[in-house]
Amino acid sequence: MISIKGLSKTFTTMHNQITAVDDLTLDINEGDIFGVIGYSGAGKSTFVRLLNRLEEPTEGEIVIDQQEITALSSNQLRMTRQEIGMIFQHFNLLWSRTVKANIAFPLEIAGIPKREREERVEELIELVGLTGREKAYPSQLSGGQKQRVGIARALANRPKVLLCDEATSALDPETTNAILDLLVDINEKLGLTIILITHEMHVIRKICKQVAVMENGKIVEQGDVLDVFLRPEQQVTKKFVEQVMGSDEQDDDLEQLFSSSQTGRLLRLHFVGETANQPLISKLAKLFSVDINILQGKITQMQDDAYGTLFVQMDGEPDEMDRAVQYLADETSVEVEVIQHVE
Repeated sequence: MISIKGLSKTFTTMHNQITAVDDLTLDINEGDIFGVIGYSGAGKSTFVRLLNRLEEPTEGEIVIDQQEITALSSNQLRMTRQEIGMIFQHFNLLWSRTVKANIAFPLEIAGIPKREREERVEELIELVGLTGREKAYPSQLSGGQKQRVGIARALANRPKVLLCDEATSALDPETTNAILDLLVDINEKLGLTIILITHEMHVIRKICKQVAVMENGKIVEQGDVLDVFLRPEQQVTKKFVEQVMGSDEQDDDLEQLFSSSQTGRLLRLHFVGETANQPLISKLAKLFSVDINILQGKITQMQDDAYGTLFVQMDGEPDEMDRAVQYLADETSVEVEVIQHVE
């Protein structure tokens, strides 16, 4: 549905030129929740503002639903923007208007008749969970409620695409999860495409199906979220994965502890999908004459699947441990890595 080719944005200052987005090419499927992640200065916010031409591209082409956004006149762009909703980190609400009036604002601009406008606003208030707060002003709302107003306002004109620029960065973790759940609900009910800009990997992990990693204005890695978690290639991607799964330093500490005080073998097990919820350890203990001690583990739930890492100490006769490790490799979908031998 969204095709981006050779997209660039260069800002010219008095002394030099700064390329915020550099020759970016990307395809996003209709109805997808697509994440774009990067650290501050990576160019991700400029990128999302280029999609609805809040920033004018220096070069490149943007096609949304078979319409080339970069070729539209000002009048055509005004109409097309009604099909591209946007929510922001700091809500951007009109503080002198109530919840109901904030949501109605884009409908007023579009010239929607009053009765139709009021019906649509009522639908949206129920959709985002703000029933009973219609007459409240932004100053009377929590951060999560303000963002719900922002989401409802962005959906007012029934857009095909929703752009989220750091939409949860100003919220506490519990509220962030509630807003992310709401976005998933909206995606499923309305079928609209969501592009989520963030610097937080747990946001990507929770609701996105595909992810692109940005650095210095370029996409340096992209793919299915689970694949990126399992096999991050770029250093910047590995840092983001560490936000959720822990760092290599923790692994090193565990190896040190094991080698100084344990016997047998230290294994790292990677679980993907259904295997994350199977009683694999007890099954190994029944099938083979080995003792297994769980040292450390974590399971992370993705949008469509689960991914987990488990560190275990296996002890027993060398041949029996070999058989157990071979069973894991041949008969299960668990990825097994022998990190240390102390025999």
